[in-house]
Amino acid sequence: MAKRLQEHLNSGYIELASRLRPKKAARKVVAYVESYDDVFFWRSVLQDFETDRVKFEVMLPSKRTLSKGKKAAMMNRLGPSLGDFMIACVDADYDYLMQGATQVSRTLLSSPYIFHTYAYAIENYQCYAPSLHTACVMATLNDRDVLSFEAFLEEYSLIVWPLFVWSIWAHRYGQASIYSITDFTQTITFHDINPWHPENVLEHLRDRVNKQIGWLQRKFPKAKDTYLKLRKSLQEELYILPADTYLYIQGHALMEGVVLPLVSPVCNILRREREKEITQLAVHGKQKQNEMSGYHHSQSPIELMLRKGTAFKDSAPYQRLKIDIEKLVQRINKRLPAPA
Repeated sequence: MAKRLQEHLNSGYIELASRLRPKKAARKVVAYVESYDDVFFWRSVLQDFETDRVKFEVMLPSKRTLSKGKKAAMMNRLGPSLGDFMIACVDADYDYLMQGATQVSRTLLSSPYIFHTYAYAIENYQCYAPSLHTACVMATLNDRDVLSFEAFLEEYSLIVWPLFVWSIWAHRYGQASIYSITDFTQTITFHDINPWHPENVLEHLRDRVNKQIGWLQRKFPKAKDTYLKLRKSLQEELYILPADTYLYIQGHALMEGVVLPLVSPVCNILRREREKEITQLAVHGKQKQNEMSGYHHSQSPIELMLRKGTAFKDSAPYQRLKIDIEKLVQRINKRLPAPA
């Protein structure tokens, strides 16, 4: 028996066994993330940068406690550790836009082992406008265009932009207690929309934004110069385009107060259309029942389909994140210490 087994231990077998074993030469990069929802997102990002020499492992901030969150991820001992690397992958929030105005912002920007989304949060990437039609198709199995999500979110962003600058101004200049993120998001979100006439909700939004801007101008009459300087800096130094403002507002507010109210009624329309088609084409009641049952079982929640999207990798903020991760991989490959 032993002799027969040895006969099958040829070079092909040995090569296959070698490939299946973990590569000891690979440098493992442990990526600490904020919460459960972040694990899949950062795995989908980091796997694009894996090589034979560099492997990533995404995990929560602590193996010993249930503590989660941005600070927990950033407070880990980051950098080289016993041949491996420890990094933190977090949402940018407003900390990126603060540009060092707070301690958290300074840490986020200065550490070569903290990687952030540049967009406000992972939800903003999940709401990336060019991906929304595909998400609706995946949820409803109906490929008809009802409205242009890209045109809607571009117009939405242009309307919101001047108030967004005010929101950043309030946080940069210590006025967040007077004009908070909550105040801002309550102005720029809505609960429902008529997909056949999306312009109506945009006009109402424009009115609310203009009223809020008027109030802020009266509240801070001396802010004009600093406001204009900040607006220019956001565009020219941080490369934020007014048409992309939606990528930089609070992610939860964007998802719950803009995108889901936008895509959910569209999905309802697409589902009703498909059900009507089945009803019209069914030859008899049993066929209709079977087709309808099969269709219902094939549908998926739109929220789940939004989380699965990867089209955000074409977005401008992601391109900046990609460059940061590529630099890390290059440093590891060259076995060079991280820059001071």
